[in-house]
Amino acid sequence: MSDEASKKFEDPNLAINRVYTRKGDAGQTSLVGGQRVPKASIRIETYGTVDELNAIVGACRQTLLEAYADNPAFDALGATLLRVQHELFNLGSILATLPEDVGERMPRVKQADIDALETMMDAMNKELPGLRSFILPGGSRLNVELHLARTVCRRAERLAVALAAETEVDPVAVAYLNRLSDAFFVWSRWASLKASDAAEVLWDPNLSASGKD
Repeated sequence: MSDEASKKFEDPNLAINRVYTRKGDAGQTSLVGGQRVPKASIRIETYGTVDELNAIVGACRQTLLEAYADNPAFDALGATLLRVQHELFNLGSILATLPEDVGERMPRVKQADIDALETMMDAMNKELPGLRSFILPGGSRLNVELHLARTVCRRAERLAVALAAETEVDPVAVAYLNRLSDAFFVWSRWASLKASDAAEVLWDPNLSASGKD
């Protein structure tokens, strides 16, 4: 096997013939290695939240495809969101595996995935105006969904940190979630910049009921 081939992840080896198995009715589920664990465990909560995030990213991408299909400026972001969905599934795979069962070619996130996020953020940030206040989700549906993805990503990161306090967790996995949440923030701002009908909503503390006294 060539060095290049050895760097590739294993292809999925699945045969899903039934959606339900009744094996989880007692509140337990199986990890990749076959171990049965409570569904309320921190590991399950962590990769379950990553799965939740993946669904939200799918919603972001679908909104982008439907709302900005005629705007080529959004093509790269749409492709990136699809790539992130695959990366999140890779992340979930490794989180669903105990450290002793992790194989060399198991799917996971790597430093290259973090580097790609940083490169895109740096390029987009050069186009964005400086911030003069905190930003509220709003202005467009895509902006709101990207902010929702950001907050769920932060929750996934917190859970990954909590899991790492109990057992071995690849530090790249935690770093990836940290950087991805930053990316969602940048993407939300960039989307508002490129959309003609989606101005950013800035926080104004005096727009509260008490601020108007």
